[in-house]
Amino acid sequence: MLLHFIVLTQLIIFPIFLSKIIYKKKTKNERMEKRMETRLFKNNEQISLLGFGTMRLPRISEDKQDIDYNAAQEMTDYAIENGINYFDTAYPYHSGESETVIGRTLKKHDRSRFNLATKMPIWLVKGKADAEKIFEEQLKKCQVDYFDFYLVHNINEAFFESIEKYQIYDFLKQMQAEGKIRYLGFSFHDTPALLEKTVLKYEWDFAQIQLNYLDWDLQDAKRQYEILTEKEIPIIVMEPVRGGALATLSESAIDILKTADSNASPASWAIRYAATFPNVLTVLSGMSDMEQLKDNTATMKNFKPVTQSDQKTIEKAVSAYRESLEIPCTYCRYCMECPSGVHIPKVFAKYNQQRAKGKDADMFYFLMEYKLLGESRQAHQCTQCGVCLSKCPQKIDIPGELKKIENFAAGSKIKPIKKIKKI
Repeated sequence: MLLHFIVLTQLIIFPIFLSKIIYKKKTKNERMEKRMETRLFKNNEQISLLGFGTMRLPRISEDKQDIDYNAAQEMTDYAIENGINYFDTAYPYHSGESETVIGRTLKKHDRSRFNLATKMPIWLVKGKADAEKIFEEQLKKCQVDYFDFYLVHNINEAFFESIEKYQIYDFLKQMQAEGKIRYLGFSFHDTPALLEKTVLKYEWDFAQIQLNYLDWDLQDAKRQYEILTEKEIPIIVMEPVRGGALATLSESAIDILKTADSNASPASWAIRYAATFPNVLTVLSGMSDMEQLKDNTATMKNFKPVTQSDQKTIEKAVSAYRESLEIPCTYCRYCMECPSGVHIPKVFAKYNQQRAKGKDADMFYFLMEYKLLGESRQAHQCTQCGVCLSKCPQKIDIPGELKKIENFAAGSKIKPIKKIKKI
């Protein structure tokens, strides 16, 4: 079985002094009001168990990263009024626009009502001066004097040495000493071995890892969780719904979840799973519309940890889903922009959606939607240059998968639509 409830149970009852994070004990009135679930962090701070990720904010149009500001403002207001106090952004999100927009939407709210997190893009740093310039730019874009949580972004084997070589860690510790960073951490996309090396070499207040019920085994999130918990480093969870994949799943997997609880959305199962672990400080969700925000908020206002029965249901759903899953893409867009113009995440998404329907599913709608991407963005434009390979946190063989999709689409009897408006 992919997941084992006994392992989850052991981690949940892991001695609380190792995690530094505990469930907040609610009063009777708070339980009746269904307030946002929180976890206790350093300095006796309460952090909302649901965090607002801003990598997938509502957009004006599907084919551009331009953010719909009015929709983002409405979502930010709703989040704060409903107890969400952790907002996560980053320098490259929405082609650099995310920090600016979240800075504007949060500006109307009292600074004490939210914690703002952003990240240092280490792949852009070639010296201490670069780090200084980016950091000052982020403060201005976010319209703040300090960041509550600040991360070294995307530590992996390719960038690990840059942290020391370009004095990135030393600079950020200096910013922390000056009061411009309250808590310093890192986001991580690599092996447990490198994670252990990272936490042994540097001192951290928290860490951000990808944790969900599919990657518990697939990407060894289990071992990453154990390493950080043993080192008493609180965890921020990213990709709990795996870029939306665990919200859509496959028809057979959704049927299993709905049979167990007809009122719970597929996304709520994934959010609850990640939030059940005691060393998790907050679970980030990259919400793109108000419906997603309200669903996730309701889940965390009436939070119920995963039970043994729930775990068995999840295992069944995962088994059904994995039979349909072809490519483990989370739509993070780190592979973009492709030099050849291929819209890699969209191509993968269309293909995965079709394959999840089953091998005998009607190809018509897949092919029509695939053609609507525009010929210049389809899989056959890939030149196998390999530029995308080192950028993918999921370690996907992108050129190989694109070739497979090219052949899959070419096998259709429907003629290609070459002149069509891009969506």
